Amino acid sequence: MTTYLEFEKPVAELESKIAELRHLPNSGDVDVADEVMRLQDRVQRLLRTTYAKLTPWQRVQVARHVERPHAQRYIDRLIADYQPLAGDRAFGEDFAIVGGIGRLNGRSIVVVGQEKGDDTDSRIKHNFGMPRPEGYRKAQRLMKLADRFKLPVVTLVDTPGAYPGLDAEARGQAEAIASSIDTCLAIGVPLVSVVIGEGGSGGALAIASADKVFMLENAVYSVITPEGCASILWRSNANAQDAAEAMKVTAQDLKKLDVIDDVIPEPMGGAHRSPDETIDTVGKVVSEALGQLVDLDPDTLRRQRQDKFLAMGKKGL
Repeated sequence: MTTYLEFEKPVAELESKIAELRHLPNSGDVDVADEVMRLQDRVQRLLRTTYAKLTPWQRVQVARHVERPHAQRYIDRLIADYQPLAGDRAFGEDFAIVGGIGRLNGRSIVVVGQEKGDDTDSRIKHNFGMPRPEGYRKAQRLMKLADRFKLPVVTLVDTPGAYPGLDAEARGQAEAIASSIDTCLAIGVPLVSVVIGEGGSGGALAIASADKVFMLENAVYSVITPEGCASILWRSNANAQDAAEAMKVTAQDLKKLDVIDDVIPEPMGGAHRSPDETIDTVGKVVSEALGQLVDLDPDTLRRQRQDKFLAMGKKGL
């Protein structure tokens, strides 16, 4: 059953009518098939106009949609001969970070992703995509493994942020994130990152300090969630919509600011309506980006990657 967002209610009403009509037999007065086609055309027009003028807050809602494809689904569809790898070799396994070795369009790679889960049980297992220190140390281990065997790295970002619990802080959350960013900048192999949903704060940057950073059209990327920002500035989550507007969290805003390299378009109505099409598009973009990077030597890759991030914030100065 499709889950509709608040601003999609007119679409929900039309699709409900379509579902009812499909259960009716044809009569002499009304051609059910023709009426269904007419309503489907209206749905497409309504989706087109609705998604052409989404506000930043509405894009946040789309990025968090429960039916939006998460990292493991991307891996399952895109990565052949996938061999998952687990553990940080220091404390334990963190299911919020998934990763391993496989082939993307015939090219051997290491893939690392933040996984939110698809139902109640899996969301609890994956801690809603919020990694603990051992998750980031696992990511570092996999990136260093890729560097050792000269394999490109692909990361899939989808987290509201690193887990802020006491146990995570006690095990060195800040150090783990900083070390993960440092590892991203230090490896001598191509690193391509895609924000597929939420890119929350250092929890996202820890695996997204890449040669090429892409965002899906309705993904968001910010230093803090809009709710967190609103609770600090306005002392109320009720101002989350204002915070989303002010923070420039959308892919379109971040492309203008040169924080990301490009925006990957989503199918009409968002990735949750056509997940396989979205995943295939991401796979093509990542493959092309890797093709542009694989012939560069390690020193050039490191220098260009570091220069890219050092240059951020200087635009317009």
